[in-house]
Amino acid sequence: MKREPKTLMEAIKYFADPDVAFEAAKDFVYPNGVHCPTCGRTDVRFIATRRMWECKEKHPRKQFSVKVGTIMEDSALGLDIWFAAIWTIANDKNGISSYEFARMTGITQKSAWHVLHRVRLAMKVAGGSGGKLDGTVETDETYIGGKARNMHKAKRKAMDRGDHARRKVGVAGLLKRGSDGALSHVRLNIMGDHALNATGAVLPFIRKNVEPGSEIMGDSLPAYTGLRPDYLLETVNHAAEEYVRGRVHNNGMENFWSLLKRSLGGTYVSVEPFHLARYLDEQAFRFNERKGTDGDRFRKLASSITGLRLTWKELTGYEDAGQAV
Repeated sequence: MKREPKTLMEAIKYFADPDVAFEAAKDFVYPNGVHCPTCGRTDVRFIATRRMWECKEKHPRKQFSVKVGTIMEDSALGLDIWFAAIWTIANDKNGISSYEFARMTGITQKSAWHVLHRVRLAMKVAGGSGGKLDGTVETDETYIGGKARNMHKAKRKAMDRGDHARRKVGVAGLLKRGSDGALSHVRLNIMGDHALNATGAVLPFIRKNVEPGSEIMGDSLPAYTGLRPDYLLETVNHAAEEYVRGRVHNNGMENFWSLLKRSLGGTYVSVEPFHLARYLDEQAFRFNERKGTDGDRFRKLASSITGLRLTWKELTGYEDAGQAV
């Protein structure tokens, strides 16, 4: 058996062999043995000439490939392209644009965009929730959207600064501080384009994801005062240029925002609010798995591609949507 790849170059060479790529995909999709995705029957017949299986039960779609029931279903692209997409997006710190991936692989930008978004769907599953956070948890919020100075002069004049802020998308984040060698872990949630200091927007996200009695580190957002009965709340006043008071700060969450915005602004340039959640899942996955090797991240992500589907119509909201990066 070939040695598993550890670098991108090794991965490209490794999965260039169709037989190797097929066996790897089979292990990821059917770790407990091949079964019919329609009825679950395990005594299926393998058709070697077509690299497909056939179920003995009489029902529609008796024959199925390794792509059926995964993010790769109904894709004409080879497994080598799919594994390259999974490897690069899992390991490129600032992400990879669809234009860049299209140039690398020779496929169209439209296909590359669809492939990468389907991989981001798997990243959401691979990240998982893992139950509620406990211990010391940092919380913070940010706005995602274009800057007024980069807008066309006519648009810039049409809105004041406050109105522009309301047009951005609010994102709330939680970061569990690592202890005893454990890594810090982040969770994100889109709050919408309304004011983030609304109690009904921020507090439910925190209560849903943090164990009562945990220590919450945040800034001076007024909504946080509603957490005091159930959590140990400590805050710093950024407005008064207070960012650290002993161990009281939310700098870990602030650092994550800088990574996220570097990726969105530098690699993806323009992200529609409709797709923002997938880019958040991508960045959160890489951050939470940052101490593993490239191979570790690849295997975890490749093992999470089953039971997921994202069609072009679902991705765009309509059949012939405009392109996005």
